[in-house]
Amino acid sequence: MTSRPSAATDCFIVLYRWRLHAGAEDDFVQGWSRITELLRLRGSLGSRLHRGSDGLWYSYAQWPSAQVRRDIFALGPLDEEASRRMKAAIAESLPEITLDTRADYLDALHREGI
Repeated sequence: MTSRPSAATDCFIVLYRWRLHAGAEDDFVQGWSRITELLRLRGSLGSRLHRGSDGLWYSYAQWPSAQVRRDIFALGPLDEEASRRMKAAIAESLPEITLDTRADYLDALHREGI
């Protein structure tokens, strides 16, 4: 198998994990989606949200660098209502995990045409 170059191997990756209150999933997804949209406008490289078979919720986010991530969050609140909805849905936040990409074969999905 041939490897292909990928800019994503130079990104800063963070894995977020949560356990949500039962029945609060829609509020969480809506809040998370709004915050993610606004973070992209500030310079994030995007994120994906997943629900695991273990019942946890996972978000995989890409940033140009750890410093860019710090700078973006230092700008202050994005949308207080979206943040409130998201936080209210969370029963437990697990520690963030930073990931060091060593190989990347994930194809980017584009909203157009999907």
